[in-house]
Amino acid sequence: MTTILVIEDMLPLREEILEILHLMDFQGIGAENGTVGVELANRCTPDLIICDIMMPELDGYGVLQALRQTPETATIPFIFLTAKADRSDIRHGMNLGADDYLTKPFTSDELSEAIAARLHKKATMMIPYVMEMRRTTEQLGQMVYRDPLTGLPNRILFQQRLQEAIAESKQDQHSIMVLCIRLKQSQLVKIKLELSAIDLLLQAIAERLTNCVAAKDTVARFSGDEFSLIVPEITCHDEAVKIAEQIRKMLSEPYLIDQQSITIQVYLGATLYPEDHCATDRLLSHALMSTDWGQKHNHFSCQFYDSNIEVSMTHRRILEASLYTALQQAENKELPSLQVYYQPQVNLVTGRIVGAEALLRMQHPELGWISPAMFISIAEETDLIIPLGAWVLQTVCHQAKRWQSIQNAPIRISVNLSAHQLKQPELTETVAQILTEADLPSDWLGLELTETAVMEDVERSVAMLQTLREMGIHLSVDDFGTGYSSLSYLKRLPIDTLKIDRSFVFNATTDENDAAIVSTIITLAQSLNLRIIAEGVETREQYQFLHQRGCHAMQGYLFSPAVPAIQFEQILASDRRLVV
Repeated sequence: MTTILVIEDMLPLREEILEILHLMDFQGIGAENGTVGVELANRCTPDLIICDIMMPELDGYGVLQALRQTPETATIPFIFLTAKADRSDIRHGMNLGADDYLTKPFTSDELSEAIAARLHKKATMMIPYVMEMRRTTEQLGQMVYRDPLTGLPNRILFQQRLQEAIAESKQDQHSIMVLCIRLKQSQLVKIKLELSAIDLLLQAIAERLTNCVAAKDTVARFSGDEFSLIVPEITCHDEAVKIAEQIRKMLSEPYLIDQQSITIQVYLGATLYPEDHCATDRLLSHALMSTDWGQKHNHFSCQFYDSNIEVSMTHRRILEASLYTALQQAENKELPSLQVYYQPQVNLVTGRIVGAEALLRMQHPELGWISPAMFISIAEETDLIIPLGAWVLQTVCHQAKRWQSIQNAPIRISVNLSAHQLKQPELTETVAQILTEADLPSDWLGLELTETAVMEDVERSVAMLQTLREMGIHLSVDDFGTGYSSLSYLKRLPIDTLKIDRSFVFNATTDENDAAIVSTIITLAQSLNLRIIAEGVETREQYQFLHQRGCHAMQGYLFSPAVPAIQFEQILASDRRLVV
């Protein structure tokens, strides 16, 4: 209801005006003097003020001046009541900001017309502000509920839509598929798009998704490389699988971005309601968890949620947190969960230890020994591999320096280098600093890397390895034969040793194909003047097979498994030899 403040010191006139306002369906408030009127105006912020000029204490001019000083009351329409109709008085009031004058005595019609005119003018003046407020509200709505790049619903609006879809599904007895899509990040890095081009790609993906789904479906974007869909009215699991596969194929078709044809791969994870009966936030969490699982295992077909995935991913998160804690403990020299084990490498002619491979082990206080394949992959995905690799190098170099005093002929300790470490520009500086701190000659450190790690960026890898080789570090290609095995690249690599993978050694004495592969690798290495180390040697027959073909060294259970540093030191001190 419109509120009008009447400031009039004459009680009969004030009550008469208030009665007229009541008959006009306005809410009237009365003030007996200017001081009270200013207080009421500041407290109630009326829609219009009617004020007498001639009053004790504070006259009408003083009231108007006071109200124009406050932003909340400065624009309130103001009508003066006066028994004086002098032109100079009217001009003075108008200069102060009065909107109209009523000369006493006045009729109810005159009062009504003056009020209507002032309120209409106020409403007209407010239209641009109302329109601007509406536009601002709409823009805020876009910011709150929409992704700014694609215009798609964001997570907040997505969850609201999901709640609505669940409510409808309870009535029509259909299932709902919540589908999450994540781009393969390594592809975006590999194609080296500018940020503006990546934005165009994301917009193109959003457009494809919007065009391929039904009007009742919801497509949303949560983050840079993540989209989500709500697909209601699913009749069965097979239909959901079919829809997800259609979306995957559609997104895998080439995009033309900045005159460049781009093909991407996506990971998909989904869950079905009510088969997966839980709250909306858990449904989304399960779909995202399934996407994570597919990404960890490099599965491009849609992975549907089941409880085993949650157990697996929860276990993985526990290991990730434990690995971070274990690394901190190791760096602070506390009782570490991380330990470096050493597996002897034995000369096949003399039977003496000529080196060792450093292998990282992790023991969880509750889960026990953790598979290296598990915690190393977690370290690589979380970039913990960089500080973890540095700690292993520091540990090995200081240990190798200690062992130099035990044997007359020092042994070389080899450390595995991951693809992530090989990509680090500061790798050579890190290695040089660690060698200096340990006071270890560089030729007693070996670095092992896989073919796959080298092939991710051949030019960078060759340059990095050349620098390490010039520093005097011994370089080996690990698991040779299981990766690319490209001879053209092999001759370019500045390496010293090839290591034959255990998978070939295991059947070399029983399988003709594996025997031929091992023999070929040995012959190839000999022709390139490379040393050969065979991994996984467990039997005398395997040893004899390798010895006869000129393999230089071996490591495996036939001599010793990987053991803690103190046990390896005992083996060194005993001058134990391999006798076959």
